[in-house]
Amino acid sequence: MTEPNYWLMKSEPDAYSIDTLKNDGVTLWDGIRNYQARNFMRKMNKGDKVFFYHSNCKPPGIVGLMEVIDLNIVDPTQFDQDSKYFDPKSKPDNPRWDCVKVEYKFKSDKILSLPELKILFNEDELLVVKKGNRLSILPVRNDTAKILLEKI
Repeated sequence: MTEPNYWLMKSEPDAYSIDTLKNDGVTLWDGIRNYQARNFMRKMNKGDKVFFYHSNCKPPGIVGLMEVIDLNIVDPTQFDQDSKYFDPKSKPDNPRWDCVKVEYKFKSDKILSLPELKILFNEDELLVVKKGNRLSILPVRNDTAKILLEKI
């Protein structure tokens, strides 16, 4: 079996937190409306590991781990007119947005904060430390992931 790929996915804790995922067990990672982030998600495989990153909070950082368990799911929020992720240009016969299903693995004992990540890694090693990076889904190099797994 091949080694899993690693990813980092951001969520604001007041929108969807690691504790919510722990309670839910699994969730669709929906609402992605950036083509580059969507395209990263399309490169995911079942079994890939994902670092859960709380963003837009103090301090932002990695708070746990999840695993990709299902792929290429049509994002239902794009068709829901009551959703903030509704996309009137997306059609059921030709959807623009899809998502993956992730499963909770564990919550870190402590947050691995962005300031700590900036000390440990440069932007070539971990994209989330790059100034101005706003993407909600990012690939993580395997060598970087191994270090992160030891820290969380």
